[in-house]
Amino acid sequence: MSGLFALVLCLVTLLGFANYPENKNFYKSLTVLQTDTVPLQPNKDTVPVQVQKVDTLNVKVSADSLDAPVRYSASDSMVLEVPTKKITLYNKATTKYKDLDMSAYKIELDQPTQLVVATYTTDSLGQQQGKPHFVQGESNMDADSIIYNFKTQKGITKSTYTQQGEMFVYGERIKKVSVNDFYAQYGRFTTCNLDTPHFSFRTKKLKLVNKKVAVTGPIHPEFEGVPVPIYLPFGFFPLSSGRHSGILPPQFTANEQFGLGLEGLGYYKVLNDYFDLMIRGDIYSYGGYRAVLTPTYRKRYRYQGQLNLAYQSTRILSNSGKADFETNKSFNIRWNHSADSKARPGTTFQASVNAGSTQYNQFVGVNPNINFTNQLYSSIYYTKNWDNRFNLTLNAGHDQNSRTRLINIRLPEGSFTVNNFYPLQKKEFVGEPKWYEKLGIGLNSQFRNQVSFYDSAFSFSQLIDTLQWGAQHTVPITLALPALGPVQISPGMSYNERWYAQQFVRSWNPTKEGLDTSITKGFFTARDVAFSIALNTAIFGKFENFGKNSRIRAIRHVIRPSVSANYKPDLNGKDHYTTQIDTLGNKFRFSKYDGSLYGAFSEGTFGGMSFTLDNNLEMKVRDKKDTSAEAIKKVRLIDGFGISGSYNFLADSFKLSTFNVYLRSTLFEKVNFTASANIDPYKTDSRGFRIDEYAWSGGNFSLGRITSGNIAVSTSFRSKEKKKVEKAQDDLVKSGALPMTMDEQQAQLNYIRNNPAEFADFNIPWSLNVSFSLSFFSRLKNDYSGYQTELNSSINLSGDFNLTPKWKMGANTFYDFRSTSIQQLTMFLSRELHCWQLGINITPVGLYRSFNITINPKSGLLRDLRVNRSRYFYTQ
Repeated sequence: MSGLFALVLCLVTLLGFANYPENKNFYKSLTVLQTDTVPLQPNKDTVPVQVQKVDTLNVKVSADSLDAPVRYSASDSMVLEVPTKKITLYNKATTKYKDLDMSAYKIELDQPTQLVVATYTTDSLGQQQGKPHFVQGESNMDADSIIYNFKTQKGITKSTYTQQGEMFVYGERIKKVSVNDFYAQYGRFTTCNLDTPHFSFRTKKLKLVNKKVAVTGPIHPEFEGVPVPIYLPFGFFPLSSGRHSGILPPQFTANEQFGLGLEGLGYYKVLNDYFDLMIRGDIYSYGGYRAVLTPTYRKRYRYQGQLNLAYQSTRILSNSGKADFETNKSFNIRWNHSADSKARPGTTFQASVNAGSTQYNQFVGVNPNINFTNQLYSSIYYTKNWDNRFNLTLNAGHDQNSRTRLINIRLPEGSFTVNNFYPLQKKEFVGEPKWYEKLGIGLNSQFRNQVSFYDSAFSFSQLIDTLQWGAQHTVPITLALPALGPVQISPGMSYNERWYAQQFVRSWNPTKEGLDTSITKGFFTARDVAFSIALNTAIFGKFENFGKNSRIRAIRHVIRPSVSANYKPDLNGKDHYTTQIDTLGNKFRFSKYDGSLYGAFSEGTFGGMSFTLDNNLEMKVRDKKDTSAEAIKKVRLIDGFGISGSYNFLADSFKLSTFNVYLRSTLFEKVNFTASANIDPYKTDSRGFRIDEYAWSGGNFSLGRITSGNIAVSTSFRSKEKKKVEKAQDDLVKSGALPMTMDEQQAQLNYIRNNPAEFADFNIPWSLNVSFSLSFFSRLKNDYSGYQTELNSSINLSGDFNLTPKWKMGANTFYDFRSTSIQQLTMFLSRELHCWQLGINITPVGLYRSFNITINPKSGLLRDLRVNRSRYFYTQ
């Protein structure tokens, strides 16, 4: 600071130098080198000696000086008081010292005491202007006045506001005792960002460790400035981001079948940087309970995963009247594991396991969506790649159906793939490669093992009886011939071989008047070979003859025809046989390998033509608002539509195959539409079996029967946002935390679905989502008496809209046309309360009907501070 005053003094007296004679000796005593008292010895060595001259300047440092410069500025004026050594800055004053940055309307710097005082001013309307703002390290605060000591780095502030993560802290008087430690008198905590918050927690004294924790004395809440007579002996507020051990608060519910209950009570424990553990439970007054243990592990840039172990003992009111309660015990295991692809290049290990009792999902009361999940799947796989030439995949998995209670376990199964290699290709290319050098050969081998059993009748002998295994090997051979103008020629050959563990032979039993199936176990093989040559091309067409005033400028049509000649000898006719299937003497053709893991090869010789005709349609349209020549946009009318089929010249009957017709489009860039159908060109008898007569024979105008098909339509509409909201950088990325696992993401999605009112977006006035699906197929009846058509159709609607700028209403429903009933309906009503939110969720239709009303803060830090009322009603 002494250097600062010396500089100011020189500037003030600079113009006065001309009135005084120059003293040439003024600086000599400070700058002239003194003669060393020790005489130098004469230099007798031929190597010159380097003599270091030592400056004898020794300036005493003032006791009130600082160890770093102070930078300051002001937009209005600066007043220097030389006798008192004070500097006063006015209007937009700033002071910077090391990592400290202070700004205010008025700042006073006192050198003797090394104190800086910052204050504000008021305008003609009495409004505060230039409130002091203080930044040091991670400390950031606003106050009415700030007194700070540069030397001790301590200070006192009045009426101070500071933000710690999502928490806003206010103190009437705050004493700063170190860089990160503060003490406050008459403090206030809140997540409301208003000067006068809607709610807060009041305390007389507190200690705050910046970005870590705040500890208070006796504390009580207040709403709209009105204190609530609920006092706690102390308060503890974690302010740091990341993981912290602690109690997980429960939610009170009232369920008609389960009774009164507490759901979600538990504890979260952080064991180390790589491992944490969470245990949660639900307990009900009728005696039911559920316990969930969830360990999570992670290692950055290597792997991460989560295990979820759940046990459920259900005791609900009985609807049958035979007993007061119905009991059930079930369990569920979920495991998700993922490895970073960069940890071991060329190697991948992933796991997604969801297994357990088939009735577990049915009795979970806290998640209505899971009650309709009838299928559980698991998959664990390991892959290894060698130089992008060889691929090995090993995996295990299972699937189970909660309705049929059938469980299939696949362990192990895998595949080995050799990518196409070119044995005739030279190691060093010279010029264009020869046509025969493009001969490619590959390999794809697969194997499977599977056991099936019902969980209601499990036995080891059943596992042995249902054990199946099999393998399949495919060797594709390709050759890329030179193009003939616009036509591409692609010959090909493939060899397939399958290994089976058993043969199934069905025979008619006249005594039981039904089919008997005999199984012969052993090692059996079957093979098939096919030859083909394909011709592919593309035809382009454009129509541009539109009027000058027409917005349509052109329509473009692209046709991609493909024709191939195929030959397949009959290598599997010996494995097919004919047997009687009913008392009328009707017969059906079976294969010994029907029902095996890889299925049976088709019988008969095929020598014919296959064709595919694919199309797409596009249009160029001039923009209404833009009249420039470049204001033309491309609109997709039809993304693809076409037909495919084949004709077998060598077949004795049914030479023409079924036709596959498809269409896909994005209408108006909003509506996604897909449709496909299979058309059988042959007639059928009275029982639905095909006869060798074309549908159009006999003077009938018909292209055939549609045996199967599907239609799917989906669209989404939403209004424009009221205002553009900039998306903040992900807090997980900023804090260095790892992303959520798939299981954590799924749990979060389930919570959002069950509580949509808590996540209403008032910035979007309305939105609507619609999806419709229809599928049908003709299948052979179980008694082989004919065919029957099964039809499935459903529609899913969801949407929301703002009743007022602060009220939003929405609904989500699923309607099944086959059962002609609404399977589930969920509605919500949400009220925007600035820092709080009111949500009402109603599920009047579904397996679990529920009503839920919640008032809670928006902040994730205080989400568990909620007022909740829930009721559940179970229907069978």
